[in-house]
Amino acid sequence: MHLHILGICGTFMGGIAAIAKQLGHRVSGCDANVYPPMSTQLEQLGIELKQGYLVEHLDDEPDLVIIGNAMARGNVMVEHVLDRNIPYISGPQWLLENVLKDRWVLAVSGTHGKTTTSSMLTWILEYAHMKPGFLIGGVPQNFDCSARLGDAPFFVIEADEYDTAFFDKRSKFVHYRPRTLVINNMEFDHADIFNDLSDIQRQFHHLIRMVPSNGLVIHPQSEHAIAETLTQGCWTPVEVSTDQEHLAQGWHAEKLIADGSEYNVRFKGELQGTVKWSLIGDFNVDNGLMAIAAARHAGVPAHVAIDALAEFVNTKRRLELRGEVNGIRVFDDFAHHPTAISKTLAGLRANVAVKNGEQSSASTKHTHRIIAVLEPRSNTMKSGVHKDTLAASLNEADAVYVFQGDKVQWSVGALIADCQQPCYVNDNLNEFIEQIISDSQEGDTIVVMSNGGFGGIHDKLLAGLTKRK
Repeated sequence: MHLHILGICGTFMGGIAAIAKQLGHRVSGCDANVYPPMSTQLEQLGIELKQGYLVEHLDDEPDLVIIGNAMARGNVMVEHVLDRNIPYISGPQWLLENVLKDRWVLAVSGTHGKTTTSSMLTWILEYAHMKPGFLIGGVPQNFDCSARLGDAPFFVIEADEYDTAFFDKRSKFVHYRPRTLVINNMEFDHADIFNDLSDIQRQFHHLIRMVPSNGLVIHPQSEHAIAETLTQGCWTPVEVSTDQEHLAQGWHAEKLIADGSEYNVRFKGELQGTVKWSLIGDFNVDNGLMAIAAARHAGVPAHVAIDALAEFVNTKRRLELRGEVNGIRVFDDFAHHPTAISKTLAGLRANVAVKNGEQSSASTKHTHRIIAVLEPRSNTMKSGVHKDTLAASLNEADAVYVFQGDKVQWSVGALIADCQQPCYVNDNLNEFIEQIISDSQEGDTIVVMSNGGFGGIHDKLLAGLTKRK
């Protein structure tokens, strides 16, 4: 078949394109902005890419149009497809009908940590020679692609709760029908499509209803919203990650180094092994524990999964060290929700303390500073839903720099009064970058948090710090 994909350069739709090509289809696609790295990856696979949404892109009459969830009524290509009665389908539905219905699906869901945990899980299965298929909404660095059909029954998918398409407002993950389901956490997010947390819980319960009785649901015991959702009905065995007091009830991680770079793994009290890896932060410890548990359900012994994580390279843009200049480290992180921001900074604070031999990361007077650079860019952040909890999420930083983008619907300047540390706000990106460079000093750790490109700020910071030398 000839498949044409609308919105092909998003990570999910680009993954669909790659898998469709591996199935033997002719694949073409278009997007508003066709640019690397996805454009390069797709072109190397022999996929025809077209710039913009123009009806002439459909002149060669594809057999089926796969429509991404960024496409809305009013888009000229969407209107053309509907008016001409061209067969169309959503990406998740296509994936179910052509790939997932015959596979053991391991789905990783939750508000935070989906990309990282699904990347870990995929790598563990690969390390165990299980050759899984996968579709991950990021760039997993243990692989040269973000999606693969795979040779085995197993298929790992990042299970997003965002809606499916303009004609299907259910969450994407209801199409995946997992046998192994990880729910990392559950908080209110995506305020552009959900009214409150109960809306999100309803979608998650639709997903839980689809997990078979011979499957497995894995989640942290401490997550109240998940437990509340499960009380609506669960017909599947459940495994949980637990605290020290409830060791016998499930999975537990015992940190040996404060920044989470080394920890023991226990299952029902029994030591399974010790993870020693390059990642930091309690959130990554939690992600790792979920991946080990999910892999065990697919047949990988915990000790093998632990060995695999020692060779795991974190997904790009997840506390990724972009460079170090004159003793100043610059990290890139995808955090765009107060909880994720808080966990990212806590992980860095512990790492800075370990790196510099400090006795505690809890001191209010830090010898080595953390500078938080934030772009409120997600739809939820831009709308101001989290503006009242944002300042508290930044408490571990010694200085905060926040960019006031054009489409932010609230005054970011309000954070100046709310933050306990110096806070600087600017709406001019060049001036913003120059101020950070000017204020930085040797020993600082700068972490840039955004779910977008942020005007190439990471490279500009490193270049500016190099010139300042």
